[in-house]
Amino acid sequence: MSEVKLTMSEAKLLDTINSPVDVKKLTVEQLVQLAEEIRQLLINVIAKNGGHLAPNLGVVELSLALHKVFSTPKDKLIFDVGHQAYIHKIVTGRRELFHTIRQYGGLSGFPKRSESEHDAFGVGHSSTSVSAALGMAVARDVKGEDYDVVAVIGDGSMTGGMAFEALNNAGDLHKKMIVVLNDNEMSISKNVGAMSEYFYHLRTGETYNKIKHDLEGWLSNVDFGGDVLKVIRRIKGSVKNLVLPTSIFEELGFTYLGPVDGHDIHSLIDVLETAKHIDGPVLVHVITKKGKGYAPAEESPNKFHGTGPYEVETGAKITNPNAPITYTEVFGKTIIELAKEDKNIVAITAAMPDGTGLTPFSKEFPDRFFDVGIAEQHAVTAAAGMAAAGLNPVVAVYSTFLQRAYDSVLHDICMQNLHVNLCLDRSGLVGDDGFTHHGVFDYAYLRSMPNMTIMAPKDEDELRHMLTTAVKMDTPVAVRYPRGSGIGVDIGSEKLELPIGKAEVLREGSDVCLWAIGTMVESSLQVADKLEEAGIRTGVVNMRFAKPLDKELLLAHAVKYKKLVTMEEGVLQGGVGSAVLEILNEAKLLGECAVLNFAIPDQFVLHGDKHRLFQDIGLDVDTMAVKTLAFVKGE
Repeated sequence: MSEVKLTMSEAKLLDTINSPVDVKKLTVEQLVQLAEEIRQLLINVIAKNGGHLAPNLGVVELSLALHKVFSTPKDKLIFDVGHQAYIHKIVTGRRELFHTIRQYGGLSGFPKRSESEHDAFGVGHSSTSVSAALGMAVARDVKGEDYDVVAVIGDGSMTGGMAFEALNNAGDLHKKMIVVLNDNEMSISKNVGAMSEYFYHLRTGETYNKIKHDLEGWLSNVDFGGDVLKVIRRIKGSVKNLVLPTSIFEELGFTYLGPVDGHDIHSLIDVLETAKHIDGPVLVHVITKKGKGYAPAEESPNKFHGTGPYEVETGAKITNPNAPITYTEVFGKTIIELAKEDKNIVAITAAMPDGTGLTPFSKEFPDRFFDVGIAEQHAVTAAAGMAAAGLNPVVAVYSTFLQRAYDSVLHDICMQNLHVNLCLDRSGLVGDDGFTHHGVFDYAYLRSMPNMTIMAPKDEDELRHMLTTAVKMDTPVAVRYPRGSGIGVDIGSEKLELPIGKAEVLREGSDVCLWAIGTMVESSLQVADKLEEAGIRTGVVNMRFAKPLDKELLLAHAVKYKKLVTMEEGVLQGGVGSAVLEILNEAKLLGECAVLNFAIPDQFVLHGDKHRLFQDIGLDVDTMAVKTLAFVKGE
């Protein structure tokens, strides 16, 4: 699709939108024009910055209709997941800053309460909007206030159990609230599961076409008074008679409206106005097309879900052809090799086969691959069940998403000492997606769990060795690795088993020793180079294991060097540096050996270029070298 150049007159409408009040002034015809202008803005800006293109292209009309009918910030509008809120940002006073989205110091790629009063609830993951909306509806009624609460939830998010916990509670409490189900058949990849099939039957064939026609006819003649209940009864009757004996949402206590065409602004406004006048919980089922209006995104919505920069004309991604292989690719290739050697290896993902590198595995071993939907807790416990029955499960999950399954890891895996392989992609800072996606807490919370082994590779080849080691263990194990390309080492053909809990000495010294793990090993070598230039004889250790630590080597180095420095891309509190201090304290060596810890400080790190973020928190090579030199000199 070629780039559309807007003339001054054509762009004038978008230029006048500085708040939701401006949207309310527009006619339906003007809203249609505005939708196209916004689409072009999305395509052009995300082509430069990267971001979530396909989800936002699919909700342009829906977002405008919501702001036409409801009045934020008084009314509460909650997006689930937050990556579909770009249009909301554009029309709520952030249009002129939209070019900064996901950039250092610019707009967040997700709703953020501190960024705008129109962002009622912050969200970066999924399946939370109905719970948050219900909580706000309860608060409104307890305080005797008057406003509408609307949760916009994708059908992919409906694969998460928390959404149904909230629907169940909302139906019981019968609070006035609206849930807009944005149904595009996708989460990041194609949706899976029984609920996906259920939505398919709701949206397809003669049923959908008849309901769509009926809705348009009925709602165009609604007088918002006594006619509303008659309309609702007819809609409910239509759904009951034409779709299923009854809809699951009605059984949960919701009034069900839909399905309605999510790209027909007139119909959207009508159905939302109807929902607004119903006293009780309402679910509005909206059918949208992910990637709508941009051919490359329509054809490959998964590739344009979260995308890097691309050429507008062709949709071709702008990449560095000389970039090293990514850690995700190394993981994907290695797991296939290991699965060929061990028929009991199975792979599990929570709606992210592409993002975790498991798509090739799913094609190679379709009967040994399981996508459970956006349900990390279920993924972990299901893996525990598989392990208890004799399989060798590999759970590939982003570090930030594993946090949602904390209790399952503790109770279902560690307490039973089951061999489940947790492979934590996107560990450490992830850059432009910001603090909702930074995977910086895993060292700390996994380290506290008995029976857990934790590894982090210094490079791509060591990741292969760690995966090989992990699948051959018989206890719980986590391997964590970063987003993006590795450091560029050659990957050998061998896959070695590493001795559990043993570190690797990379350099010998006498003045100070740097104990680093994972991504920080490469940084520690660069720091050591700078210290050597200053005459400081520096040792370097690749810790390899966050748990168990190489206690024997650590105590020996404490005695030898008298000064140790730890480096990790994880939180300081409870992290690997804390583990070092615990061992030295237990051995009564803290009085003899001074320790300097480099880690993520006690704050939520913002979004932006990773190198800039490292500078902000003092984990860049130059800062660590300066502070280490001062530490060694006792300054």
